[in-house]
Amino acid sequence: MTPPLRILSLEDDPKDAELICALLETEEIPFEVARVETQAAFTAALEQGNFDLILADYTLPSFDGISALRLALDRCPDVPFIFVSGTLGEEVAIEALKIGATDYILKTRLSRLVPSVHRALREASDRSERKRTAEALRQSENYLTAAQKLSRTGSFGWDLLSGRIIWSEETFRIFECDPRTAPTVELVIQRTHPDDRARLQQIIDDAITKHRDFDIEHRLLLPGGSIKHLRVVAHPSIPGESSDVQFVGAVTDITERKNAAEALRESEERFRTMADALPEVMWITAIEPEKVLYCNPSFERVWGLPVADLLENPRLWTETIHPDDQDRIVSLFTRWISGEDVSFDDIEYRITRPDGTVRWIHNRGVRSLNTEGKAYRVSGISADITDRKRAQEDLQNALDEIKRLKDQLYEENVLLREEIDKVSMFEEIVGESRALQMVLGRVAKVAPADSTVLVTGETGTGKELIARAIHKRSRRAARPFVSVNCAAVPASLIASELFGHERGAFTGATQRRLGRFELAEGGSIFLDEVGELTLDTQLALLRVLQEREFERVGGAKPIRVDVRVIAATNRDLERAVDSGAFRHDLYYRLAVFPIEMPPLRERREDIPLLVEYFIDRYASKAGKKIRGINKATLESLKSYSWPGNIRELQNVIERSTILCETEIFTVDESWLSHPPEGTTGPTPVFRIPPSQEKQTIEAALADTRGRVSGPAGAAAKLGLPPSTLDSKIRALKINKHRFKAE
Repeated sequence: MTPPLRILSLEDDPKDAELICALLETEEIPFEVARVETQAAFTAALEQGNFDLILADYTLPSFDGISALRLALDRCPDVPFIFVSGTLGEEVAIEALKIGATDYILKTRLSRLVPSVHRALREASDRSERKRTAEALRQSENYLTAAQKLSRTGSFGWDLLSGRIIWSEETFRIFECDPRTAPTVELVIQRTHPDDRARLQQIIDDAITKHRDFDIEHRLLLPGGSIKHLRVVAHPSIPGESSDVQFVGAVTDITERKNAAEALRESEERFRTMADALPEVMWITAIEPEKVLYCNPSFERVWGLPVADLLENPRLWTETIHPDDQDRIVSLFTRWISGEDVSFDDIEYRITRPDGTVRWIHNRGVRSLNTEGKAYRVSGISADITDRKRAQEDLQNALDEIKRLKDQLYEENVLLREEIDKVSMFEEIVGESRALQMVLGRVAKVAPADSTVLVTGETGTGKELIARAIHKRSRRAARPFVSVNCAAVPASLIASELFGHERGAFTGATQRRLGRFELAEGGSIFLDEVGELTLDTQLALLRVLQEREFERVGGAKPIRVDVRVIAATNRDLERAVDSGAFRHDLYYRLAVFPIEMPPLRERREDIPLLVEYFIDRYASKAGKKIRGINKATLESLKSYSWPGNIRELQNVIERSTILCETEIFTVDESWLSHPPEGTTGPTPVFRIPPSQEKQTIEAALADTRGRVSGPAGAAAKLGLPPSTLDSKIRALKINKHRFKAE
């Protein structure tokens, strides 16, 4: 489909514009018209361009046709411009044509419009075509000149009959002659290197007499003493015996190529000299057909085989590969040279030399690709790394030994730190009450039996001390005693704490860590607050008790363990079993030999002995000398119910010792708040149903104004160790600080 003719109409009379459009329509000329009336609108339309024809009235209210013509020629010189006017005189019309108008049509003779439009468009098309042809020729000449300059190739013509020679601009540049110089055969011979003149003269003579092609390389010796290498190719325009023969040829400056070839030859010679001296084996192999192009003498030293044998059999090296490595290396090499997306770089394997010795080889290889991206040659370096491998093996053995010693030191440090940092309620068991003696009697009986023991009782009654006493009187006394407070370790980490973890088992596990069971190997492990273990951890603990084995977190290898388990809790485990919070099978495994620790209020006769013991202990630390105990103080201590048991007594004595300013020991009575008559001690929060735990803890915090530890704190009120209560507050997301403001 022919695109419509785009017309810019400069016409102030709409009726005349409609008449012109109607005339064009009757001739079935597809067109689009943009009509403007003013100079500003006409100028803007010309700036936008994209018009095929301009039809303009000559007489406008504030603008004349000659000015419009000059604007059009300035901005759109190739667009035909036709005046269509009713007042255009002959002189004005001639002036317009001289300026550059294509034609003029009187409105009284509009029948001439269509032929004039056709003629104007043809002339415009012819002008455009001539301009394109001239521009193409100019560009072609520029391209040829630029191409000759870039390729350093000049052209020449040689008429044998007249002897006239024509050189291109690049040929003059190659011969370093002034373009005004007339080229001659004598000039060419004069500029030729003396050693090449005779050969070039013979070629010229043959060309003159035999009229045949010639292709020669020779050197120029230029006036400045520099040398150029040329290649001259020529062809006769009329071959044969005719005397009217003209040669057309090309002269190419190949100096850089010749110099590069010479440099390459020297480089290859230096490369071969250097490669032959390398201790590593350097090799170059063609692929199709597979052939070793080069291999340095080090092959004989490393492989123990002659290089000549490798040149005859390019796969000789694969026959020496160790059987354990052969399939892997041969398959990889075959895939590599076939072009698959695999690498033969940074590859290690073993070879067996003819003398039976095994050597380690480290290989680095690269593929060379042709223009189609296909590998046609491979090369690389093969180094003997046997000594390095032996050094690595020795280093690894040393590292393994260091790691073993490090683990051993870690175990010993953990146990030593625990023993040093342990702030126990007692350094020995103190008391003569019947209740305590019954407990010690059970300890004496179960200690040598190696049975699992479950110690129960309120917080602060000395359950860990009983566990230590069992260990010290057992056959395991010389082995470690490891203590773990199960309630003080977050539920997400308790499994790692007990059983250890492998490197990478979870975020932050940057190295393997031994668990407490491994640290206690051959000895005893004390699991305090065992009732706080999650069901998953309870199952793992049950496996240890039943199978005597476990797996580290993130590990898959079972680890055998020989450890005596002593557990403790102040929780009612039987009720926890009934509610499903504690496994019944684990409970029965732990409670093989139960021992219940009596609260301090049930062994009041031991209070004087304990008070004396603690006074002596803390007075010595504080550097004080206390000779006696205030009688009223002793009676108050004996009558107090001690909800925090011995731990609370210990704290009260330590605080009073620090504050005591005389040699008679006294205690501030306000520290001993007596519970209502008939109270038998606090009800541990463990005995509250789980659904009421949060409510019970919040109530205790409200009563103590957010205080957790101390005799008047929420922990003592609930019968919990402060650390256990803190763990529960975090787990239940209780904000204890808000109770301080209430």
